[in-house]
Amino acid sequence: MSTRILFVRAVNVGGATLPMAEFRALLAELGGESVRTYIASGNAVLDVPGDAARFDRAVEAAITERYGFVREVISRTPAEVSAALAAHPFEVVDPKFSYITFLTATPAAGALDAAANVPTGDDEWQLAGRELHLRFADGMGRAVLNLDRLLRSLGVAGTARNLRTTQALVELAAG
Repeated sequence: MSTRILFVRAVNVGGATLPMAEFRALLAELGGESVRTYIASGNAVLDVPGDAARFDRAVEAAITERYGFVREVISRTPAEVSAALAAHPFEVVDPKFSYITFLTATPAAGALDAAANVPTGDDEWQLAGRELHLRFADGMGRAVLNLDRLLRSLGVAGTARNLRTTQALVELAAG
């Protein structure tokens, strides 16, 4: 067993409803232990049996089968999430304006050239391995930077969490 922080992309928005009590039960059915969720946006901390990537794919398949929509599941160890927080490269004026996007893979080197053409206004982004750090000058709701377009340019899927949520998940994992 290894402790993982699990992120599901884009749930409980746009009609893709995943009730957290049902999500906890689903994770336990797949063999997850000590399952805890945090806010209703597809975040969980749990102990995962065996290979973490295989578990993530099993969760994706179970969500698709049970709820009828496809969503990526991305997980990291608590140490990896904590390191991503520590590596956030931007000044944090307000933690709800700063995000870490956890990616399904490290983007190919050539993808950075395409991503450099995505308009940002005063918003900022920086890639660090499998994490994409963001700072929105006026908040995500009024951003010039279109995260979906940026991810398409990078050729990877990902899911963003603000620094406050990310920190809360690290604390939840610590017990």
